[in-house]
Amino acid sequence: MTSLRHSRFWIGMWIGAGVGIAFLAIPVLSLLWRAMDHRAALGDERSRDILVDAIGVSLATSTIAMVLVVTFGTPIAWILARSGSRASRFADALVDLPILLPPAVAGIALLTAFGRMGTLGGWLDDRDVQIGFSAAAVVLAQIFVSAPFFIRTARAGFLRIDRDLEDTAADLGASPWSSFRRITLPLARNSIVAGAVLAWARALGEFGATIMFAGNRRGVTQTMPLAIYERYGSGDLPAAIWMSVVLLGISAVFLLAVRVVGERNP
Repeated sequence: MTSLRHSRFWIGMWIGAGVGIAFLAIPVLSLLWRAMDHRAALGDERSRDILVDAIGVSLATSTIAMVLVVTFGTPIAWILARSGSRASRFADALVDLPILLPPAVAGIALLTAFGRMGTLGGWLDDRDVQIGFSAAAVVLAQIFVSAPFFIRTARAGFLRIDRDLEDTAADLGASPWSSFRRITLPLARNSIVAGAVLAWARALGEFGATIMFAGNRRGVTQTMPLAIYERYGSGDLPAAIWMSVVLLGISAVFLLAVRVVGERNP
């Protein structure tokens, strides 16, 4: 009887997993299949030019955003993992807000903060520094929506570290910075890398906050998602499909490379 129940359990889990995997795989396979039906779109010079410009903007802005997220998100993640104060609990809740906000609301929030008439944007504009509807606005929008993914993942990595190791290093005379650099960071490396990948992927696919805060200027603020939306909105579905395939390929190559590096450096 126990063996029968065990078999039924496994069968049920495999069926559930199969349905879920199929749901995730069918749209991707359908996209690739439709792209093969629209190979002629690759010959459109205008679409190719738009694609090249959008790839350049997307890769540049998302990479800058990822570097800044890791640089400033790592201290946040460490503090959230180590501190139990009320301030840290408030910060913990604040970090989740960008995930919960609709993209349009995130864009408006950034505009009210950093736009020309915004809280900080007005002060910057008086000093001839304009952020809204510029490449810098794209980076800020990407940071705003992707930072929580990195912070959450890195925080989980810091929480899994045995604090006795850090205490032992302190007892042996290591400075806090030395202990953090030589013990904490290496032990949390996989979580930090995974968080950086999630943040980069989220930044690469950002759409709503970007179009609200940065606009859709070709070669300046038009990222891949915006270019796809523009081509689709203009009725050029074949070009939109192929741009989607290219974006999918870029993400897949990056994720595969990071996974290979992670397996070589456990």
